[in-house]
Amino acid sequence: MVERVKEIDDLHIIRHEELMTPQQLKSELVLEGVALDTVLTGHRAVKAVLDRQDPRLIVVVGPCSIHNPEEALAYARKLKPIADELAESLLIVMRVYFEKPRTSVGWEGLIYDPHLDGSHRIDHGLKIGRKLMLDIAEIGLPIGIEALDLITPQYLQDLVTWTAVGARTTESPTHRKLASGISSAVGFKNNIDGSLTVAVNAIRSAAANNSFISVTDEGKVAHFRTDGNPHCHVILRGGKEPNYDRESVAACEAELQKAGLIDNLMIDCSHGNSRKDPKNQIPVLRDIAEQIAEGNKSIIGVMLESNLEAGNQPIPDDLTDLKPGVSITDACIDWATTESLLREFAMSVAPALKARQ
Repeated sequence: MVERVKEIDDLHIIRHEELMTPQQLKSELVLEGVALDTVLTGHRAVKAVLDRQDPRLIVVVGPCSIHNPEEALAYARKLKPIADELAESLLIVMRVYFEKPRTSVGWEGLIYDPHLDGSHRIDHGLKIGRKLMLDIAEIGLPIGIEALDLITPQYLQDLVTWTAVGARTTESPTHRKLASGISSAVGFKNNIDGSLTVAVNAIRSAAANNSFISVTDEGKVAHFRTDGNPHCHVILRGGKEPNYDRESVAACEAELQKAGLIDNLMIDCSHGNSRKDPKNQIPVLRDIAEQIAEGNKSIIGVMLESNLEAGNQPIPDDLTDLKPGVSITDACIDWATTESLLREFAMSVAPALKARQ
């Protein structure tokens, strides 16, 4: 009997390792003081932008993915003074992405493989990730992440100001359900082929009452019921063709209005809109600035992939050969370019934002 059951139950599971509960991790790495103030202020500010009560633009900027906590903190320390300097026009949120969706094989992010060696020490990844998020929040920067896993938000989401659902998962019913229960604002990317319908349907779904299965802070499996998330929006990230231009923006506005939704949209300057060339983020952002200067009111934010140094690199066999400050996933623009670009963008849109108010 036992042998027969083994043939059909956990057939391909090598072993399992119990993780600490979300409550245990939160008790070890407590959200309090300045960090708590940062998250609360960030939540309120982002939602005020989406509610058209704050005329500023949300700017989600940072590395494609975080693989080195020390370098991420160095980036945050550079970003904070610029965020303060440009705060009248821009609400800057640091991109702190720990999980990477894969269409085949590859590094899955800091949570799943924090040591970049295939050891998959998720227990380490959760601790490293939460500690880094606390450190960034204590610097005073709000944090943006991508919600990819359905369990890890219980460990980290209390530190998040803004959440993205990626192009590969916007169509996923479980991610829509998860978004309906997330406390932060959520941006849904358009489909990889450029279709808007999937993202619009995701917003409608996430705004409704939902039920899903996850774990409680105590680590128990539970049925969660939600009353819907009213602060969701579209992210235009391009597809087969870029979709940051005026015609694409107008088409997105029309589709949102047709669905009875507020025409809030963010534009990702990377991915399909940059045609995978990080330098192309520069003309994309300038085009967006022109649209806002011309009177567009639906664009409420932008995304930029930026790191300490430009470009990207593969993970070498010898990790000591990693180039400092260079992405190991998508290529990024460097810090010097980022700094000047953010100042230029803020100056270009400032008069139009005053008119919005």
